[in-house]
Amino acid sequence: MRDFVAPHTGSLTWRMIAISALWIVVLLLGGGIALDRTMTSLVVRNFDTQLNNNLTALIASAEIQPGGEVWLIRPMGDQRFLEPNSGLYWQISGDGGQEVVPSRSLWDQTLELKSSGKDEVLFYDSRQFQGEPLRVAQRDAILPGSETRWTFAVASSRNEIDAQIDQVRRILVISFVILGLGLMVLVVLQSYVGLRPLRRIETAIQHIRTSGSNRVTDPLPLEVQPLVQELNMLLEHSERQAEEARTHAGNLAHALKTPLTVVNNAATAHAPDLADTVIREARTMRRHVDHHLARARAVGRRAVGHAQTPVRESAEAVRRAVERLYPEVRFDIDGSKEAKVSIERQDLDEIIGNLIENAAKYGGGSVFVTIDAEPEDRCCVLWIEDDGMGIPEEKRVEIFDRGARLDTGKPGTGLGLAIVRDVAEIYGGTVDLAESEDLGGLLVRLSLPRA
Repeated sequence: MRDFVAPHTGSLTWRMIAISALWIVVLLLGGGIALDRTMTSLVVRNFDTQLNNNLTALIASAEIQPGGEVWLIRPMGDQRFLEPNSGLYWQISGDGGQEVVPSRSLWDQTLELKSSGKDEVLFYDSRQFQGEPLRVAQRDAILPGSETRWTFAVASSRNEIDAQIDQVRRILVISFVILGLGLMVLVVLQSYVGLRPLRRIETAIQHIRTSGSNRVTDPLPLEVQPLVQELNMLLEHSERQAEEARTHAGNLAHALKTPLTVVNNAATAHAPDLADTVIREARTMRRHVDHHLARARAVGRRAVGHAQTPVRESAEAVRRAVERLYPEVRFDIDGSKEAKVSIERQDLDEIIGNLIENAAKYGGGSVFVTIDAEPEDRCCVLWIEDDGMGIPEEKRVEIFDRGARLDTGKPGTGLGLAIVRDVAEIYGGTVDLAESEDLGGLLVRLSLPRA
C-alpha cells in the first residue's frame, strides 16, 4: 500500500522570500531613484548658487564709460576668469549692436546666450563648446547712465558638477546594493526562524505517531496556538470516536454473548423447545444489533459535518406517519416554525419518531408536541406530552436501559428510549422525563444543539 501524498501549493518559505525580495527591489529602486533625483538636484542647486554669486559680482563690478561702453571697475575674484579655456567664463553683451565684452578665459570664443527679456536669473545647460558642456547663468540689467539693456552671463564647465553627480550615484548604488543584500539575508533568516514553529509542530506530530502520545504539549508561539488547539481537539475527537467504537463493540459482544450461550446450551442438550429458544434469542440478538447499528449510523453522520435540520418539518413528517398507525390518537404540534438543530434529518426523524410513537402507544389518546419550548436556552428544547399513565419517578432512569419495558402487554423491543438517549448524546443533546402538568401523563424533554 502506497503512502498518500497530499497535494501542495509550493513552499511557504520560498513564497515569503520571493514576495519580500520583490518588495525590497521595488522599494529600493523607488527610493534610489527618488534619492538620486534629490541629491542631483541638491548638487545642481549648490552649483547654480556659486554661478549666481559670480553673476552678482559681475553686475556689481560693471560700469558705463563716457563713450557708452561697459567695463569692469574691478576684476573678478576667481583666477580662472583670466586663464584661457579654464572652464569658467563671463560675458557682457548689449542690445542694439553693442560690442560684446568677454572674459579673458573665453579667448577667441563667444557665449551664445538665450533671449530672456526678464530681470530674473536664468539657468540652463549649453553644449556650444565641443567636448565641454556648460552650465550658464544669465540676467538682463540696465546700468546707471545707460539706456541699453545689458545681458550678463557667467558660464562654468559641467565636468565638475557631473563628476560630483557620478560620485553621488556610485555611493548610492553601492549603499543600496549592500542594503538590499543585507535585507535579503534578513528576510531569509526571518523566514526560516519565523517558520521554525511549524517544523516543530511537524516534529510533535511525528512524536505522537511514534510514541503513542495523544496531545501536542510543546510550548509554541501565540500565533500557532490556535492551530495546536484545533489539532489537539481533532486528536481528542478521534480518540473519543475510537473509544466509542471499542465500547460499542464490547457492548454488542456482551449483549450477544448471553443469547448465544442459551442457544448453544439448548442445542447441546437437545432441548425439545430448541426451535422456540432459537427464535426468542434471535429476536433478542436482532434488537441489540439494531440498537448498535442506529448508534453507528448516528456517529458516522455526525463525523460528516454540521447539519441544519428544521425541527417543524421533521415533526410534521413523523406525525403523518404515526397517524396511519394510530388513527384514533389526536396529535397537536405547536411552537416555533423556524427552529433548526445541528442533527442529520434521518437521526432527528428517528428520535422524534420513537418519542411520538411511544406517546401514541402508551398514552390515552392525546399527544402534544411543543417545539422550542424554551427559546432563550442555548439549545432547542422539544416537549412531547401524552395523557397516559406516565412513568413513576423511581423508574425514569432505568427505563432508558436497553430492553427495559414497563408495559409488556403491548408489542415493542424496549429499545426506543435507549436509541433516543444514545443518538441525542452523540450530537451533544440530552433527554429526560417528567410529569406533564397539562395532560397528566409523561413529559419528555428533549434538548438538542441549535444549528
